[in-house]
Amino acid sequence: MVLAAGCSQVSVEQLPLPGGASLGSHPYTVHVQLENALNLVPQAAVRVNDVPVGRVKKISLPDNAWYADATLLINGDVKLPANATANLEQSSLLGEKYIKLAAPAENASPQRLANGATIPLERTKRNADTEEVFGALSMLLSGGGLPQIRTITRELNRTLNGREPQIRDSLEQLGKLTGTLNTNRQAIVDALDGLNRLSSTVAARRGQVDTVLTDLSPGLQVLSDQRGELVTMLQKLDHLSKVATGVLEQSRDNTVADLNSLSVVLQKLADSGRDLPKSLQILFTYPFTDEMTKAVKGDYLNGYLTVIAAPGNDCVIPPVKETDPKKNAPKLRALAQTPPAGPLPTPCPAVSGSAPAPKASPAPTTTPQQVGPSAPAGNTGGSGGGTDPNRPALPLPTLGGN
Repeated sequence: MVLAAGCSQVSVEQLPLPGGASLGSHPYTVHVQLENALNLVPQAAVRVNDVPVGRVKKISLPDNAWYADATLLINGDVKLPANATANLEQSSLLGEKYIKLAAPAENASPQRLANGATIPLERTKRNADTEEVFGALSMLLSGGGLPQIRTITRELNRTLNGREPQIRDSLEQLGKLTGTLNTNRQAIVDALDGLNRLSSTVAARRGQVDTVLTDLSPGLQVLSDQRGELVTMLQKLDHLSKVATGVLEQSRDNTVADLNSLSVVLQKLADSGRDLPKSLQILFTYPFTDEMTKAVKGDYLNGYLTVIAAPGNDCVIPPVKETDPKKNAPKLRALAQTPPAGPLPTPCPAVSGSAPAPKASPAPTTTPQQVGPSAPAGNTGGSGGGTDPNRPALPLPTLGGN
């Protein structure tokens, strides 16, 4: 029942719809900006998760604006994030319009939707109206695309008829290709990123690229001017290759034989091992080899002397003792004047026509000298049992170098 008071008037649209949402004792107001508020009326329901939580108080058109502003009253117990979204939907095909409020799918704000807050156009949308759906369907059915669809269907049937195995195989190959692309998705993304970086680098160096292309034009012009010479050169090169092929064909047996012989030489070189490098070390240092630094010490030369008696000589060459002539000069002088402690070895026979042996060995002056008598003529050896008192003493021979 509608009652009229003396100083107030209540219109029908201000009356709440039966079965509407309860606003409670402390509802709060929210403004929703809609691009199209067609068929949305005041007192329409406001729902959250398909549960009525409020109603539309009024719909207005702000000054100098191209959108509708719907004022909503929402139950104070309903808590929504500050970045909530609004969607204009329809309850059924011919049902009423209502506004659906919801939290965003991602990154919901921890703050609450406050009293007097506004949901802007960026966070509002609407579903297609029934009139729009029927209008699009009428365009399709009334001479729109049915003849084209019929033609497409007929051509597809004609194309696929009798080719089912090939089509099935093509679809399987397409599935494998799609799977391979999906497996290498990261590599494809990396390649595209690399191409993007390359494009950015080329764009940043556009001036240098222009300079290179500008400088390349004269070179291309030279190649164009010398096209005849280049063609002639390639023809001669083709002729040369034919001649070389003929020569190789004729000398193939000899070449194979040479290579077979060369394998023996290479095998011998391989068998030589490290001997060849060592020989090369001596060859490149001749005549002063690496061992010369060990033999030459200062102003004298260290060495070993091997003496072999001539055939028929049975003399015993006295042993030679190595010594330093500078340090042992006094000892050598004293040794030269000291008589032997025992019998002397058999002296070497005198050579025919040689000078007579001296009777005494002179004392050494600066360096020791080897002195000794020669065996008398006709004497082929000593008695081995004693010494001749008239024979001078033989000092111990000494080998020294200076």
